[in-house]
Amino acid sequence: MSLSVGDVAPEFSLPDQDKQVVSLADLRGTPVLLVFYPFAFSGICTGELCQLRDELTTYTDAGVEVLAISTDPVFSLKAFKAQEGFDFRLLSDFWPHGAVAQAYDVFNDKAGMAVRGTFLVDAEGKIAFAEVNQPGDAREQSGWKDAITQLAA
Repeated sequence: MSLSVGDVAPEFSLPDQDKQVVSLADLRGTPVLLVFYPFAFSGICTGELCQLRDELTTYTDAGVEVLAISTDPVFSLKAFKAQEGFDFRLLSDFWPHGAVAQAYDVFNDKAGMAVRGTFLVDAEGKIAFAEVNQPGDAREQSGWKDAITQLAA
């Protein structure tokens, strides 16, 4: 079942790159941008997250918490964050493998990875923007920015 704008965002608790648990429920009252991606260190994913890093103030200035989620283990995410200088948290959906990606309907069972799903969750926990791109299809981030502008209006 695909998630749509207006749906309640599925709750989750996942460890970040430093093994600190991040819960969506704990962020209630703050808009959250969830960026699911297939794998750390892969070409398209690195490019997308580096663009997000370079334009992070677009999100943080609007009060949006950015969380990037993959099925990589925390150790890979720690190295990825350090190498690329990301100023946002990377969450590990490693075990149970892809459970959160499955809840958001962005898990590729055959490949065992998340696909490129992007969700803006508003301060009340409802989905304000949802977009899913196919493997190999890089995301155009202007849609995310437009959704954040509309959320602030």
